[in-house]
Amino acid sequence: MLKRKIQAYIEQYLKSNSNKMLVIDGARQIGKSYIIREVGSRLFPNFIEVNFAKDKNGPKVFAEANTIEKFYFQLSTIAGEKMREKANTLVFLDEIQAYPHMLTMVKFLKEDDRFTYIASGSQLGVTLRQTVSIPVGSLEIKHMYQLDFEEFLWANGFGEAAIDELRRRFKNRESLDENLHARMLDLFKRYLLIGGMPDAVNEYLDSRNIVAVRKIHDDIRHLYALDASQYDEEHKLKIMSVYNMIPSNMENKKKRLVYKAIEGGDKRWKDYADEIEYLVSSGITLDVKAISSPTFPLVESASKNLIKLYINDVGLLTNILYQYNVAAILNDELSVNLGSVYESVVASELRAHGHELFYYDNKARGEVDYIVDDYESLSVLPIEVKSGKDYQIHRALNAFAANEEYKIKRGIVLSNEREIRSKGIITYLPIYYVMFLEHRVPEQLIL
Repeated sequence: MLKRKIQAYIEQYLKSNSNKMLVIDGARQIGKSYIIREVGSRLFPNFIEVNFAKDKNGPKVFAEANTIEKFYFQLSTIAGEKMREKANTLVFLDEIQAYPHMLTMVKFLKEDDRFTYIASGSQLGVTLRQTVSIPVGSLEIKHMYQLDFEEFLWANGFGEAAIDELRRRFKNRESLDENLHARMLDLFKRYLLIGGMPDAVNEYLDSRNIVAVRKIHDDIRHLYALDASQYDEEHKLKIMSVYNMIPSNMENKKKRLVYKAIEGGDKRWKDYADEIEYLVSSGITLDVKAISSPTFPLVESASKNLIKLYINDVGLLTNILYQYNVAAILNDELSVNLGSVYESVVASELRAHGHELFYYDNKARGEVDYIVDDYESLSVLPIEVKSGKDYQIHRALNAFAANEEYKIKRGIVLSNEREIRSKGIITYLPIYYVMFLEHRVPEQLIL
C-alpha cells in the first residue's frame, strides 16, 4: 500500500464526530477511493460503499433517492445487513458528483445522524458550480492530489527518519554530500518520468518497466478525454483543444495560453472561459495567474486573462514529450530542454503544498516563473526554476528582487546544483527541496 499524507487527515475526521460531511475532491485516478476504503474499512466493522458513477451508468438505484427515506430504503437493498449503529457503520458515497441531488441531501443526512459518512468527488468543482441549494455549511471539502515527491520517496523506501533529516538540512541550509545529492537527484528524475499517479507508481515499483508505466499514462489521458465527452460536441472539442495544446505551449518563451492559437481567429479569454474552468475545476490542469504589480496578498491583483496551464501530473507530461526515451531526463541530454518539465513539477508540488500559484509578468522587467504569498513575512516570495547549468542567470528575478516597491524579503532559485548558498536575498536550492516549500497551516490558533 502506498503511504499517503491525507490518510491521517481522514482518520482524524472519522474519529471526530464532525457535524460536516468530509468530501475528498480531486482528479480521477489519484487514489481517493482507495485511501478512503483502506482507512474506513479498518476503523469501521460495517463499511458500506456506494459508487454513484457506476450506479448512474448501471441500475440507477439512487437516481430518484431525493429524500432520506428513499435513500435509506435503496441503501438497505444493497447493504441492509451492514446498516447498524453510527459508531460502527461508515457509509462511503463515492463519486458523489454523479448525482448532484446527493450533495443537496448531505445536510439532511448529517442532521439525521444515523451513520458516519464520508464522500469523494472527481469533478466536484464543476458540479458545485452548476448545482443550486448546496448546503455549504454541511460540507468539508479537502482537495487531494497525486503522490508528491515526498510520498514518492516513501514509496521508494525512505523512512520518516530520513525525511526528517532532509528537512532539518533544508531548514539549516546544509548542502548534501555528493553521493546523497546524486541519489536524490536520480530519484527526482525518476519522479519526472513516473509522476505521482498511484497506478503508475505501483507499476514502476513492481516491474521497473517504463513501457507498462506509459500504458497507464495513456489510459489516464484517455479517461480524461472520456470525461470531457459528457458535454456537447462543441464544448468537448474546445476542452480537448486547450488540453492538448498545453505541452507544445510550454515550449514557447511566454508559456501563457494564447487563445487565438487554439482554434485560430480573433479569440479571447471569454471564448474559452467555461472550458478552462472545467479543466481546472476537474483537477486535470493547474492554472497559474499573471501578476504585473505584486503586492501581498497576490489574489487582489491577479489577472484572470493571462494564465498558464500545466498538466496536473508530470509523468503524464513526460509521456507526451518523450514516451519511452528515459535518457532525455535521466542522462541530462544536452539537446533536450527540460525547462517545461521542471516548471510543471514545481507547479504541482507548490499546489499540493497549499500554495495558490501566480507568475510575474512585466513587459519592462521580464517574467518570474512563480510568486507565492509568504504569510510569515506578509510579503511575496519569487521562485525561479532552472533545469540547465545557467542557473545563476536570472535577470527578471534580479530586477524583481531589487524593486523597492515590492518589498521582497527573499527569493529562491531551484536547480540541479548541489550546493546551497545565498547571494543577497536570493537563495539557491537543489530542485528536490521543492518538497519542503510548504504553506503550513497551524493545528490551532486561539485568540
